[in-house]
Amino acid sequence: MLAEIKGLNEECGIFGVYGHPQAAQMAYYGLHALQHRGQEGAGIVVSDGTELKQSKGPGLVTEVFNEHDLKALNGQAAIGHVRYSTAGGNSYENIQPLFFQSSTGSLAMAHNGNLVNAMKLREELETSGSIFQTTSDTEVIAHLIKRGKHQSRLENIKESLRALEGAYAIVMLTEDQLIAALDPRGMRPLSLGKVGSGYAIASETCAFDVVGAEYIREIHPGEILVIDEKGMHVDSFAQPKDRAICTMEYVYFARPDSNVDGDNIHSVRKRLGKTLADVSTVEADVVTGVPDSSISAAIGFAEQSGIPYELGLIKNRYVGRTFIQPSQELRERGVQMKLSAVRKIVEGKRVVMVDDSIVRGTTSKRIVKMLKEAGATEVHVRISSPPITHPCFYGIDTSTSGELMAANHSIEEMRDIIGADSLSFLPIKSMVEAVNREDLSPNCGHCLACFTGNYPTDLYDDSLPPYKKEQLIGARN
Repeated sequence: MLAEIKGLNEECGIFGVYGHPQAAQMAYYGLHALQHRGQEGAGIVVSDGTELKQSKGPGLVTEVFNEHDLKALNGQAAIGHVRYSTAGGNSYENIQPLFFQSSTGSLAMAHNGNLVNAMKLREELETSGSIFQTTSDTEVIAHLIKRGKHQSRLENIKESLRALEGAYAIVMLTEDQLIAALDPRGMRPLSLGKVGSGYAIASETCAFDVVGAEYIREIHPGEILVIDEKGMHVDSFAQPKDRAICTMEYVYFARPDSNVDGDNIHSVRKRLGKTLADVSTVEADVVTGVPDSSISAAIGFAEQSGIPYELGLIKNRYVGRTFIQPSQELRERGVQMKLSAVRKIVEGKRVVMVDDSIVRGTTSKRIVKMLKEAGATEVHVRISSPPITHPCFYGIDTSTSGELMAANHSIEEMRDIIGADSLSFLPIKSMVEAVNREDLSPNCGHCLACFTGNYPTDLYDDSLPPYKKEQLIGARN
C-alpha cells in the first residue's frame, strides 16, 4: 500500500553494473526502477578504472541527479543505492553508497538490510581506535575490512562478512572490481544479470528489464561474486544456513513485475488472494484492492470468489512530497490526498477491500471510512498476510510492539476499531502454501518473525540502538 502512510517501509534497494561505457546512466535507470524500496536518498559511485567518483543526495532519484551529474560520472562500473532510513537516521552522511579512501585504495559500499550485531561490533571497533563518520551500520563493514590481517582484500572482505549477523545484500566497488555478497540465510533478494559483455546486480529483477539486462540467476546465500576485467569469479564466504527470505517481499515490498526465486511476484500475490478467498468467504457485490501492492491479491480474490473486481479506490500519482509541515487535521487527511473512492463503483454496494497488511490500523480505518462515505453499504476487509504481531530487526521499519495493532488487539477488536463489517487475515500455513515454497525446510525458506516472533538469528540486547531495544523488549513480552 502507501508506505509513508501505512508505516511499513523497506530499507533500500541496491544496483551495480560492470563493463558498460555508461555505467552511471545504467545505475540511474536501475535505481529509478527500485525507487519503491526507498525515497529518502539516493547515491551513485562510478569507477573509471583508476579512481572512484560519487554523487548523492536526499530525495528521489529524479531529484538527486541531473544530466550534468551523470555526465560527470565517467566510468564503466558503478553501484547505486536508494534509501529509507530504518537504521542510523536520515542525515546526508548516511546516504549510500558510503565511500572510503585509504592508502591501499578506495572502496564504496551499498547495503540492503540491518545487522543485529552492528552496535556490538561498532563498540569493539571504537575501543580499538576506529573513528566513525556515520551512524549507519554499513560503515561497520568497511572498518572490519580495513582492519583485516590478510594480504588479499577479498579475504579481508570474506572474513568481515563472516563477523556479521543479520540481513545483508551488499554491492561494493573498488577501482577495478565490482563485488556482491548475500548473507548466509538469504534474507534479502539479490539477483545477477548480464548486460552486453558486462554484468548487473540488483535487489529486484525489475531493474534488469529497465536497463536491458538479461536475468541470469539469484545470488545464493553465503555467496560472493567478484567481477573485473577478467570476468566473474564465484566464491563463498560462509556456508549457507536455513533460508529465511523476508516473506513481506512477496506480500508487499517487491514490484509485481519482479521475480524472486524464479516466481513472478504478481502471480504469487494472485495466489495469495485466491487462497484468501477460499479461507474467508463473504457475500459481497464488488472486490477492490488498495493501490498498488494489493491489486494483484484483489484480482486473485475476485477470480476465486466470483465477485467482480472493480477499481473502487484510485491512487493519485501526482501527490509529491511536501516541505510544508501540515497541521494535525491535514495530516489526518493524508490518505485522502493519496487515495480516492470511486463513488459510482461502491455506492450501494457490499465491498470487499483487499489489502496486504495492517500495521497500526490507522490507514485501514480511514479507507473503510472513505468507502462508507462514498456510499458503500458494507465494507469487508480481507488481508493477504497474517497479523503482524512482532517488530522486524532485519531492515523493515515496523513499529514497536506497542504500536502494532495485532499485537495488542484481537481480530474482532481490530474489526471494531477500523469500522469494518468483517475482518479476516490469511493464516500463516495458507500463505506459505500460496507462495509455493513449502519444499524448503524447516521454515519453508521464509523469515516469518513479524508474524510469529521466531527470529532466524540471535538478537543482541547490548548491540541495539534504543528504539530497537524497545522493540526487542516488546517482542519478547
